[in-house]
Amino acid sequence: MRVLVIKLAALGDFAQAFGPFAAIRAHHPGARITLLTTRPYAPLARLSPWFDEVWEDGRPDWTDIPAVLRLARRLRGARFDRVYDLQTSSRSSRYRWFVGRRSEWSGIAPGASHPHANPARDAMHTVERQREQLELAGIRDFPAPELDWLDADITHYGLPERFCLLVPGASPGRPAKRWPAERFGALAAGLGMPAVVLGGPAEAPLAATIRAAAPATIDLTGRTSFAEIGALARRAAFAVGNDTGPTHLLAACGCPTLALFGQDSDPALCAPRGPRARWLRHVPLAGLDPAAVRAEIARLT
Repeated sequence: MRVLVIKLAALGDFAQAFGPFAAIRAHHPGARITLLTTRPYAPLARLSPWFDEVWEDGRPDWTDIPAVLRLARRLRGARFDRVYDLQTSSRSSRYRWFVGRRSEWSGIAPGASHPHANPARDAMHTVERQREQLELAGIRDFPAPELDWLDADITHYGLPERFCLLVPGASPGRPAKRWPAERFGALAAGLGMPAVVLGGPAEAPLAATIRAAAPATIDLTGRTSFAEIGALARRAAFAVGNDTGPTHLLAACGCPTLALFGQDSDPALCAPRGPRARWLRHVPLAGLDPAAVRAEIARLT
């Protein structure tokens, strides 16, 4: 049996799909399972135990006709028996026509053999929504995803024995999702342990702002792999971050994680999930007092 799973982006959504990925693999233990994703998340998917093959060409620009046709031919030629569309976007739904109507389809595409037809699906948290989608496709067993593969040697960073993690970045196009770096700096200055700042290379200025307020801060922006983030999650005392991908990944790996929300995203729909994950919402987010965050950290830890 050949199974296709579609999950194109983004990192937070990818982390919240770990459970569905594990459930699909458990339901199809002998199948050849292919993941269709995009280049930034292919390395993470290849580390995992859930896929036999990872395709990273899952989101060609619609104006790039040769690339779209290559993807269409690839999907049609693979002759998948079943597709689990966990992206459930207008784009991924169109891929049903590329795959071919003979394939069973779990998702929201017109004519799907296993439609997620709940009219309230968009009001559900991502985790519950995907679980219900898979249940409607016949999956009943949802084992907790094992994440021991998401680990690495981080001794080269020379970190202290006790440290916490800060994730001050978020989507550049959605500034209301960011608690100001100055607030992160004030928080770090009163934590009683060094903070390690995570994020992409573009977030280095945020780390510099935090270091100005808390000189013991360690800047790892632009330096960590997905596996190293998993290793840091297992060793950190706790993490505080905005609603952004690394925060979700830290929570999924079991780090005590506090996610900060403002008006730009709804924790009822997308709060990080993990064994020790909490969230705090303040509108506007910029007005959230570091003292309130410290109090929530105390409850978390």
